[in-house]
Amino acid sequence: MTIYGVSFDMVGKQPIVLLKCVQSNRFLPIWIGHPEAAAILMRLQGASTPRPMTHDLMVDVLGEFDVKCVQVAVTELRDNTFYATITLEQNGREVEIDSRPSDALAFAVRCGAPIFAADDVVEESAIEFERSGDESDDVVDRFRSFLDDVSPDDFRQQG
Repeated sequence: MTIYGVSFDMVGKQPIVLLKCVQSNRFLPIWIGHPEAAAILMRLQGASTPRPMTHDLMVDVLGEFDVKCVQVAVTELRDNTFYATITLEQNGREVEIDSRPSDALAFAVRCGAPIFAADDVVEESAIEFERSGDESDDVVDRFRSFLDDVSPDDFRQQG
């Protein structure tokens, strides 16, 4: 999977991260929190902060102990909640850590880890854009254009 972008649910204004299957035109939408959306989007856009954010700190700490992130995976969907794992490796020993998908994805974009989703999660929740010539390309292009115009500030909660 690749992170295709971060957007808003137009009804509830809840952030959504959109994962795209590498080998198909299927997209997996996952609703996430505002801080995680900002963290993912900042990294995707190459923005930096003067001090490390939580996900940056985690990557830095693990790096100091020669721990490598092997992968992150969206493992299941249960009761409308997605679950994920982060697989870490140190000295040949792998450990799977339970995670929210939003944190796993924010971590993955910082350390360049590959992103996977369980087949049953994709089968149950993915949206497929059928290829009917220019029409599906236009839909995808318009969505990508929208994503290009979104900034981390759009995800800061007002209040």
